[in-house]
Amino acid sequence: MTKIKRYSCLLLVFVQSILCGQLLAQKTLIDVSADSTAILIGEQTVLHLSVTTAKASNVISLIPRDTLMRGVEVLNISLPDTTNIDNDRIIVKQDILVTSFDSALYLLPPFKVIDGLDTIASNQIALKVSTIPVNADKPEEFYDIKTVWKPPFVLADYYALIYGVLFTLFLICVIGYIVQRLRNKKPLIPQKAPEPLLPPHEQAIKELDELKLQKLWQQGRNKEYYTLLTDTLRKYIVSRFGINAQEMTSGEILDIVRKVSEAESVYSNLRQVLQLADLVKFAKLHPLPDENDLSLVNAYLFVNQTKVEEIIPADKEQKEEVSEGSIENDDVK
Repeated sequence: MTKIKRYSCLLLVFVQSILCGQLLAQKTLIDVSADSTAILIGEQTVLHLSVTTAKASNVISLIPRDTLMRGVEVLNISLPDTTNIDNDRIIVKQDILVTSFDSALYLLPPFKVIDGLDTIASNQIALKVSTIPVNADKPEEFYDIKTVWKPPFVLADYYALIYGVLFTLFLICVIGYIVQRLRNKKPLIPQKAPEPLLPPHEQAIKELDELKLQKLWQQGRNKEYYTLLTDTLRKYIVSRFGINAQEMTSGEILDIVRKVSEAESVYSNLRQVLQLADLVKFAKLHPLPDENDLSLVNAYLFVNQTKVEEIIPADKEQKEEVSEGSIENDDVK
């Protein structure tokens, strides 16, 4: 009977150990260790947090972000590192970098994780923070506070100031110029005086001279030559006779010029130029060199025969005679 009780007790202990092992295998465990538990003020140490739990469990770590406790600051928290182990369990590891600037012996609070409805706390560790030892018997170890160094002069450091002063001066000059122009009732932008216009015949002779120097028909550019030649004549007719020749055909121009008495003697010359120009521009005619020269000569002749002679006032003529006489006297002297 005694042996039966003994075997029953052993069986009961065995079953309890198995059940406890299974419970421990399923329970979430948390452990904390430190690289060093004794540091100087301002030094740093790393706390290693290790959480062992089942794969299926949803564990939430409660790690302070700024301070573990008064006097102990958190500098950095690493990302979780998960490792698979036996029995469908995992280990989640994190490193917490801490420091302290107050000397004392700190009993760090336990870290906590939430696993479902349970809150599991870690073990506690002590952190000793000591001051830097100073040997008062060795005065050579004490040094005065160094004076403030004056930085070297670098021109680039003053670019913003220089540009700001120059820009301000520029604005002042612009504002002063605008105010002065407004006071004098002058336009802000000075306008160029219009160039004096030449009389119609002088302008036409000038353009014919330039056309002659270009030698366009000698280069085979007959169409361009006659286009410029007739444009010059058309502008002259507009200025001289008040006929809108720019918007008329050659036939319309000839019909009107025929009725003008001043152009009667050179009507045939103008007709030769305009008719030949139409053949070159529209029928692609290639005139002979003599015809090209004749067209230019007729253009000169038409302008010179129809120009308006400028009448010089008597007083102006007398002044010119006096000036010429004075010049002759100077030459004699």
